[in-house]
Amino acid sequence: MEKLFFTPLMIMVFTIAAYAHTPLMACFDEGDGTVTCEGGFSDGSSASGVEFLVKQGDKVVLQSRLNEFSEINFEKPEGDYQAVFNAGEGHVVTINGKDIF
Repeated sequence: MEKLFFTPLMIMVFTIAAYAHTPLMACFDEGDGTVTCEGGFSDGSSASGVEFLVKQGDKVVLQSRLNEFSEINFEKPEGDYQAVFNAGEGHVVTINGKDIF
């Protein structure tokens, strides 16, 4: 039986592949009482259909999915809130409402 030998280059390739599908999200205050969020992945793949939540504390005030353009537009809640891109364990992005301009 042959031993498996890992070179530094092989380790780098496996490490890069493990991070090739990082979730990304950006949100923008539209100035009309709504917010638009766009999601995606670092490898360029679509986030269409990915679960999207708006939370206030532990309460979910909006549960939806990103549209065919990997976007969602929603009414801006009063007070503190979080926009959550939820593509599964290890693929969650949360943006605090106070950080959305």
